[in-house]
Amino acid sequence: MTTTLAPPAPQKQAPPVPAEDLGALARRHGLSVSGARPSLPVYVRQLWSRRDFIAAFATARLTAQFSQARLGQVWQVMTPLLNAAVYYLIFGVIMNAKNGVPDYVPFLVTGIFVWTFTANTALAGTRAISGNLGLVRALHFPRASLPISLAVQQLQQLLFSLAALVVLLAAFGQFPTWSWLLAVPALFLQALFSTGVALALARIAARTPDVSQLMPFVLRTWMYASGAMFSIQNLAGNGRFPEAVVLALQCNPAAVYIDLMRFALIGSFTAAQLPPHVWALAAGWALLAFGGGFVWFWKAEETYGRG
Repeated sequence: MTTTLAPPAPQKQAPPVPAEDLGALARRHGLSVSGARPSLPVYVRQLWSRRDFIAAFATARLTAQFSQARLGQVWQVMTPLLNAAVYYLIFGVIMNAKNGVPDYVPFLVTGIFVWTFTANTALAGTRAISGNLGLVRALHFPRASLPISLAVQQLQQLLFSLAALVVLLAAFGQFPTWSWLLAVPALFLQALFSTGVALALARIAARTPDVSQLMPFVLRTWMYASGAMFSIQNLAGNGRFPEAVVLALQCNPAAVYIDLMRFALIGSFTAAQLPPHVWALAAGWALLAFGGGFVWFWKAEETYGRG
């Protein structure tokens, strides 16, 4: 005689708990989202508490940048000087851009050194998150520390290179005067602007890595529109461009900071060659770029490293 066991009665599955109920349950037990974006004041305080890390990270990267090269840190000076030599041959000699520009070599070298700082900071910003994914995913810290530290690295490199610029200016008859003190606020405003650009590009490149491949072409176009190798003021004199176009080129933020540094360091570069309200323009670009870039980067804080 065989007996058959009745199949077990199917167990009813518990209905899924709505997401909002899970959120309420987590809050009731004091749980919070891992890596949630803090408020802006808290974020700023967290960032300030990491200031030693930002400085150390920037210095370490600067030291390691040319560690494998035989000439080492000398390349920090040689790179912009070699670029200036190439641009002098192309623009100064072949295209005769030096015509009508007094002290063209100091004019050109100052423009190249200042432009290199902004360009390298923007390019470094595109790799701030994607180039440090291991650090982003392993540790909890304000992600803005990365693009800011890369901007600090480029500023350190610029300050190191300025020593060579001073020697070169003196070799062409441009000796220190009281006007050289104007270089300090000009560099400060340019550093704020460049850091803001790096923050904005860091967020864009974190979601769209192809941006880093496009940036060299964008930066090259921006350089040509910034008057690093030629005088924008001379464009107005030859009548080839409308005054509105010349004014737009002069108000280009990179051109503003280049012109301010030339005004501070080169005696023949006078206030007549500056755009109207140049200091207000420089401060406005700096505050707009840094403030806007910082807030925009902070809004995506909890998404970095999770793609």
